[in-house]
Amino acid sequence: MAVYTHLGAEELARLIAHYDVGELVSSKGIAEGVSNSNWLVETTRGRFILTMYERRIETADLPFFLGLLDHLSAARCAVPRTIHDRDGAAWRMVGDKAVALIEFLPGVSPSNPTPAQARAVGVALAQAHLAAHDFPMARENTLAPSDTLAILTQCGAAALATIDPHLPAMLESGEAIVREWPEDLPRSIIHSDLFPDNVLMLDDRVTGMIDFYFACTGAMAYDLAVTHAAWCFDDAGETCDHALGRALIEGYESVRVLSEPERTALPLLAEGACLRFIASRAQDWLDTPEEALVRRKDPMDFTRRLEFYRANGQRAFA
Repeated sequence: MAVYTHLGAEELARLIAHYDVGELVSSKGIAEGVSNSNWLVETTRGRFILTMYERRIETADLPFFLGLLDHLSAARCAVPRTIHDRDGAAWRMVGDKAVALIEFLPGVSPSNPTPAQARAVGVALAQAHLAAHDFPMARENTLAPSDTLAILTQCGAAALATIDPHLPAMLESGEAIVREWPEDLPRSIIHSDLFPDNVLMLDDRVTGMIDFYFACTGAMAYDLAVTHAAWCFDDAGETCDHALGRALIEGYESVRVLSEPERTALPLLAEGACLRFIASRAQDWLDTPEEALVRRKDPMDFTRRLEFYRANGQRAFA
């Protein structure tokens, strides 16, 4: 989440009036994240999240993203539902940009996750994978390893070196990941971006998984590997917390047991997850306007994670 576009109070009030949610009381921009503009909106009847789609998200994909939220919410997964407007539409246009109003769920994102919290996230992720099996829509993963390697390549070694002199070496690592990538693992609709700040919790209970705007059809074990890379390291990516990793996988397997090929592939899948975040963070670092209300994230945090998975293999998940 982030704020790229300014919406005045009058414009926000006119927009909210298209929904049966009461009158606008207040709104506050949300600075975290890098892809969309977001506001916490309070009305006379409750709180909501208003999202304006800015980057990497095509309007043509909104039926998939917003329909998925409604599908998973109806299946009692910890996912917010879309608030449809008075005409039944899941999103509206403000100028040339699409906006959607989303249910606000209680909870806070853990800054220092515990094993109990990681286990609960594993459970919630597996439940969403199973619930999504009968979702009638599909979406190609546009951030597969070949895509993210292309992003790094387009950035260019010289530009990458301005971020960190060790970053251009990820081009060679990316080529190896693409060559070795498995294509025949069990699939469903996956979140593919389940960082701690995309999970809301009350104590050890998951109350909401949010920000599904990178969801796609993909390998379920890859989604678990993404979550492992996102949850089980310190902020700099220098130290892996094996207790968190074990709890995450145990929670997942309490709902859906991994196959042997999935287990074998986990280290490579985690490398691919890291490559994705290295590429997107490097691109954002180079492209984000200085005036944007957004915090740029260091791609080297995930370079260190990738090197950990490559060095440790299956031991990374023990």
